[in-house]
Amino acid sequence: MKLQLHWSSMKGTQAAPDQQLSREARVALFIHGCFQIGASMSGLFLNLYLWRLTEDLVINAIFNIIVYGMTPVAFALGGWIAKKKDRMVTYRLGIALITVFFLVVIFAQEKVVAYYPWFALFNGLALGLYWTGYLVLQYDVTESRNRSRYLGINMIVFNSAGLIGPALSGFLISLFEGLRGYLFTFAAASALFGLASFCSLRIPRIHSHHRTYYLKFSGLMMRRNRLWVLSLFSFFVLGLFQGMMLFLPNILMFQTVGREDHVGYLTVFFALLTILTGFFISRREQQNNIRRDLLVASLIIILGASVLLLDIRLWTVVLYMSVYSLAAPLIINTLTSYYYRIMDDLPLKGLFRIESVVIREFFLNAGRVLSILMQIIFASNIDSPALAIVLIITAILQLIIVLLVRNKKSISLNGVEE
Repeated sequence: MKLQLHWSSMKGTQAAPDQQLSREARVALFIHGCFQIGASMSGLFLNLYLWRLTEDLVINAIFNIIVYGMTPVAFALGGWIAKKKDRMVTYRLGIALITVFFLVVIFAQEKVVAYYPWFALFNGLALGLYWTGYLVLQYDVTESRNRSRYLGINMIVFNSAGLIGPALSGFLISLFEGLRGYLFTFAAASALFGLASFCSLRIPRIHSHHRTYYLKFSGLMMRRNRLWVLSLFSFFVLGLFQGMMLFLPNILMFQTVGREDHVGYLTVFFALLTILTGFFISRREQQNNIRRDLLVASLIIILGASVLLLDIRLWTVVLYMSVYSLAAPLIINTLTSYYYRIMDDLPLKGLFRIESVVIREFFLNAGRVLSILMQIIFASNIDSPALAIVLIITAILQLIIVLLVRNKKSISLNGVEE
């Protein structure tokens, strides 16, 4: 990660002066990288751990529904803590709880299945607090001029961590018989979470007298800014696809290759493809044609998903995941940068930034929960032929995002569509 951060900072010196990243931005990238190595080690195999214990796709789906149902509640709580204290308090609390979560998994071992709803609630709470803190921090350490660049480098750091974590996890798991390798993986991830928490002390708190939590005024904000409402619904549509993609691909890969270490190595390959997209995004100039980027990326994903109609085999899953790894980051980066720009123009300006992040996550996770429910209803079995159809339908729905966003030139300074 030190090498990756050094590379990022060197690249930052070659950028235009107004696009260079601050010291706090580089530290935030390093911390997030440490955290993501641990998260990619543990999170990737958490669903596989449940799958190995139960071989029940419905239990995995319910686990994720509870996680994503709890996450908006955690975001609201994290936003309140961030507003009353500071976003770094929420951030560090999230890291600490995720560390505790995996330590409890280690001690519980096979008993995780008996209490999986409670584990899901705890996981959703911890993840919600972490991402509340990080998304607000991400906004604070960037400006509109360098935000797209930061998000591109963040994607490179995120997926560089994705190179290390899955490969290391797969290797550890392959060294031990049964499920012991999973427990060693969770222990190593917990140590990395601790390192991330320690490094977060290098980012100072923001001392402000504005501690009012404006979440109750969200309805009024929505009535006054149509573009903001449309952007929120774009994240709901994004969640319709993300919900299944956050847990299903790992199970599909395991079904086709039969070994956890091979799943880890394939994930490394997919992360390399995503890094290519992140590098492309970080080096290009700011784009005004947001709708074109979203349309092209969505069509590529739809074409990739179509191969699953032939059969769910190793080559179709790998081809689909390769296409997804290249195109999906462009959608997420474009949409996130677009949303942050709209946040700049909301009433109360920066005083509503925490609430804006909280509300966005409510819409995103509502979409995730709905998509997983669709999967349970129409394709509850891993061998169901309807599984590919559900994936393709949710991919096609991403085209709606193109209709919900506006290109930069069509947005006036006060955030109102011209």
